[in-house]
Amino acid sequence: MPQKRQSQSWAELKQAGNECFKTGQYGDSICLYSQAIELLKKSGQKNQDDLSILYSNRAAAYLKDGNCSECIKDCSISLELVPFGIKSLLRRAAAYEAMEKYRQAYVDYKTALQIDCNLLAASDGTNRMTKALTEMDGPSWREKLPLIPTVPMSVKAKFLQTTNSTVTAEKNNLNENKKIGGDVKKAKLLKEEGNAFVKKGQHKNAVEKYTQSLIQDPTEVTTYTNRALCYLSLQLYTEAVKDCDKALDLDPANIKALYRRAQAHKELKNKRACVEDLNNLLKIEPNNVAAQKLQQEALRI
Repeated sequence: MPQKRQSQSWAELKQAGNECFKTGQYGDSICLYSQAIELLKKSGQKNQDDLSILYSNRAAAYLKDGNCSECIKDCSISLELVPFGIKSLLRRAAAYEAMEKYRQAYVDYKTALQIDCNLLAASDGTNRMTKALTEMDGPSWREKLPLIPTVPMSVKAKFLQTTNSTVTAEKNNLNENKKIGGDVKKAKLLKEEGNAFVKKGQHKNAVEKYTQSLIQDPTEVTTYTNRALCYLSLQLYTEAVKDCDKALDLDPANIKALYRRAQAHKELKNKRACVEDLNNLLKIEPNNVAAQKLQQEALRI
């Protein structure tokens, strides 16, 4: 169990919890989020937004750890602090669904859809619940539903504004990176030099070249996956996970990133995260022999 150092602030504990979550250490992330929650509550700061996020983050860890009841409790507290938080709604819906509480799950998925009608997770969830409830209650299933809250226009407007601001910021960051590093041709040459070092088995030198390449062009997915391969060879597994995270942020269905992150998770003894990555990979490429073999190995751990 991670111990809290006296000098750590709630924000540092939250960040540590986030890092544990990313590497599949869900039990540790729950402990760290719990410490952050207690510290923030004791501080007397009335920051409902931050507290709501901490509860929602801990809920996500509980959900990954299979503790759906605690996930639901944390999401409910988060939603009391900041009503109509879309992540908390989706996490609570997923927990309800896992517990076969389909009516409550439907309400949360449907509420999330009111906030963002293009949200695929909410749309798919609503469709699954509709099918399950029809099979369970028949044609009159809607009559047995709890009340679906009406999302205020102010909440929808705020969500839209936040989304637009995030998209604009990401575009600006990409443009700024291109202006600062800017030389895509140079990035490509550096990546090719890195590839040449990999062929010679000189992975440390390759890492240096890939790092220089990413300074020039931080949006090139294959450079991250190539550097992750080098980190795996150098047994720097945490660094490999981070590079795969970045690659998957840019390309969520990237096969190499999913496979190499699974390899890193296996070495870090993060069985759950390893299997989850391989399951996602095999949904995209069901006949990927290497992934099937690694999955079998991971399940024997």
